[in-house]
Amino acid sequence: MGYATDLRRSVRFFWYRVDKGALVFAVLLVAILVLFGFLLQAVFAHQDETRELARQIERRNLECLARNVYFEARGEPVAGQFAVAEVTMNRKASRLFPRTVCGVVYEKSAFSWTDYRILPEPDGEEWDRARKVAEAVYYGKYVPVLDGALYFHATYVNPDWAKEKRRVTRIGAHIFYR
Repeated sequence: MGYATDLRRSVRFFWYRVDKGALVFAVLLVAILVLFGFLLQAVFAHQDETRELARQIERRNLECLARNVYFEARGEPVAGQFAVAEVTMNRKASRLFPRTVCGVVYEKSAFSWTDYRILPEPDGEEWDRARKVAEAVYYGKYVPVLDGALYFHATYVNPDWAKEKRRVTRIGAHIFYR
């Protein structure tokens, strides 16, 4: 008789003597715990994916806001750059405009710079400042000063829509309206 025969005999003896109900309960309990572990892992993985997606959306919205500040107001005083960012965020909060910053910025005919097919890639000090302004406004670290303004234009143009809006202020070379 070998080791395999002794093992079979021991397993058979164990099987006939063990309480089958307790064994079934233990197997089911282990199966439930394993399944629960897999479900928890799936939930945490989904939460991680959701958080990463939210971070990507946030980064994209910040990029859109910074580009809008850069291309609309990079030559303006810092107050004018903050004002452009504020108008963009006011539009995002309004029911009259798209619900995302990128949606607001790239809405058809919303901002003149978006009509150009080719633009230079933003860089340098002006880009760094535009990004800092965008972050401050996006994260609410900037106290709004435009009282809900949704529109603006450069002082060298006179759009028809301006007659229908209430002027809020002028900052640099831009006039802001509600």
